[in-house]
Amino acid sequence: MKIAVNTRLLIKDKLDGIGWFTFETLRRICHSHPEHEFIFLFDRPWNPEFIFSKNVTPVVIGLPARHPFLWFIWFEFSVPRALKKYKADIFLSPDGYLSLRTKCPSVAVIHDINFFHRPKDLPILSRWYYNFFFPRYARKAQRIGTVSEFSKSDISDSYHISPEKIDVMYNGANELYRPIDSESQKRCREKITEGKRFFIFIGTLHPRKNLVNLLLAFDSFSKASNKEFKLVIVGARFFLTSELDRVYKSMKYSKNVIFSGRLEPQELATTLASAEALTFVPHFEGFGIPIIEAMNCDVPVIASNVTSLPEVAGDAAIFCNPSDVEDISKAMKRIVFEPGLREDLINKGSVRRMRYSWDSTAKNLWEMIEKL
Repeated sequence: MKIAVNTRLLIKDKLDGIGWFTFETLRRICHSHPEHEFIFLFDRPWNPEFIFSKNVTPVVIGLPARHPFLWFIWFEFSVPRALKKYKADIFLSPDGYLSLRTKCPSVAVIHDINFFHRPKDLPILSRWYYNFFFPRYARKAQRIGTVSEFSKSDISDSYHISPEKIDVMYNGANELYRPIDSESQKRCREKITEGKRFFIFIGTLHPRKNLVNLLLAFDSFSKASNKEFKLVIVGARFFLTSELDRVYKSMKYSKNVIFSGRLEPQELATTLASAEALTFVPHFEGFGIPIIEAMNCDVPVIASNVTSLPEVAGDAAIFCNPSDVEDISKAMKRIVFEPGLREDLINKGSVRRMRYSWDSTAKNLWEMIEKL
């Protein structure tokens, strides 16, 4: 069987949540199924580390698809030509985008539909593209994969898609994420926060991630706690960050906020393992990989009480209302001042994390392809 795959998000040193999903699942599937041929469709020159095995044929098609106009050209013209040229039996798209102009059976992994519920978080053209095309992609796909029961129900209800057509495959976490010893934690803190304890956020600087309320909550925590903590924000700027900049400049304790930008995987894993807690309070999330990464590092989790996060974190997190600054601040105070809480969350996280692995994700994705 020839399986063509949209691999445009496999970009060296720039993997995000969906990029990691693509990398971790395809790496396992290609190795496990040498009897099949995989055609990897890139929109720019590929890096050899993404050619996982001998049964992978990498191809560059079209222009780099990084804008709504170019998304349309790439998926509606470049992809159909490639599927026809390489006589693909199946088209797999780990980021959910499909081609409406091909008859090739298609599998779409739609991680969430945050743009349906929060369109104003996006620039106008992107907002229009997502909300025009993704309902059509969902109807076009023979099978849909997603990463939580929450997202399955949301896609089914919002797009009027039969739940029988949708399979759930939870995300995993890279094996780099593991506990480190106290001396390594101390060295990391000395390097990043001048030796101070710190909370950490991991993700893109995007309105949906709720960094404005996180900054306000950290300021409130800092005023009330009388302890010098830092807040480390790891991730690249996305767009619509003017409000974030305004709030940051207005903070009393802005000097204790560190914007690290994107970190390479090993440095990120070490930094996370040295944190007091992960503060992950987005307004909307289809899964939330940083939660599992934190659990794997024996780091307690503060999470939003909305969308998929209670499903993913279970009893191994403190939940708070992402729209309530004082509720987020209260969770930070509990982590620091409530006796035994941090250890209890770490213990519960060590059990909860066993539910999630990239091996299981890849197995479930392959089973979905076999259904088709």
